[in-house]
Amino acid sequence: MPRGVPKAGFRMTRKRKAIAKFERQIVAPVSTETEAQIRVKLEERFAAMEMITESAISGDVRALVVSGPPGLGKSFGISKILERENPFHTIVRGYVRPTGLYKMLYEHREAGSVVVFDDADSIFADEASLNLLKTACDTTKKRVLSWLSETKMEDEGGDRVPTSFEFEGTIIFITNYDFDAMIERGSKLAPHFAALISRSMYLDMAMKTKKDYLVRIKQVIEAGMLRVEGFSASEENQVVAFIEKNQDVMRELSLRMVIKVAALVKSHPTKWQSLARVVCCK
Repeated sequence: MPRGVPKAGFRMTRKRKAIAKFERQIVAPVSTETEAQIRVKLEERFAAMEMITESAISGDVRALVVSGPPGLGKSFGISKILERENPFHTIVRGYVRPTGLYKMLYEHREAGSVVVFDDADSIFADEASLNLLKTACDTTKKRVLSWLSETKMEDEGGDRVPTSFEFEGTIIFITNYDFDAMIERGSKLAPHFAALISRSMYLDMAMKTKKDYLVRIKQVIEAGMLRVEGFSASEENQVVAFIEKNQDVMRELSLRMVIKVAALVKSHPTKWQSLARVVCCK
């Protein structure tokens, strides 16, 4: 081990590298569904996401995992429901240490509290964090979390965090990880993912192929994504046609890419296609 590198940090780096290596090995399948079939499938999945999120907010569901590719509306859809139903929810993004996770769950331990981990997949790379989450998501009548390390923790008010407490809140995970695929391929973290699925409502958004992505993009545009920003139907059609034609060389197929292409259409109406080929394609 290089000098000056903490053991914990070194272990975390190895875990991240292992997960990254596994993700690179996953080959996107080829769709055999028709566009009409995909439309129905995605409508059902996003309707289910809304209903189960409402159940989680009400406390009827203790834990929910929503899995799907980035940039296709998971976070946006769940955030809208949370803002409407529970304005006091907490969203956690980015890197989370086990000690930070323990404190976060303690501070939101009351019934009715909703903690959302959105794009915070580092928590899945640490066994201590995973064990805390498995307890917090358990289906037992009482969920008691413990931290029996010598580490002393304080909450935001400066008060000592107890070494154990009962958690009565709800947890929602919004993740790009396909838990089913990772379990099937025998990832080292597979037992933990299986345990989380067992303790949670697990919703796979069923977007695995480029065709799925394109259909989802069309659905959101048809629902008025660009119209509310002042784009005409003709401009909408141009954006969709460009993305569909260049799908194999686009840097990503996502709603974020729609926004980028649309911005070029609006700012450079006569030269936007040449610009988009340079900045939005590989």
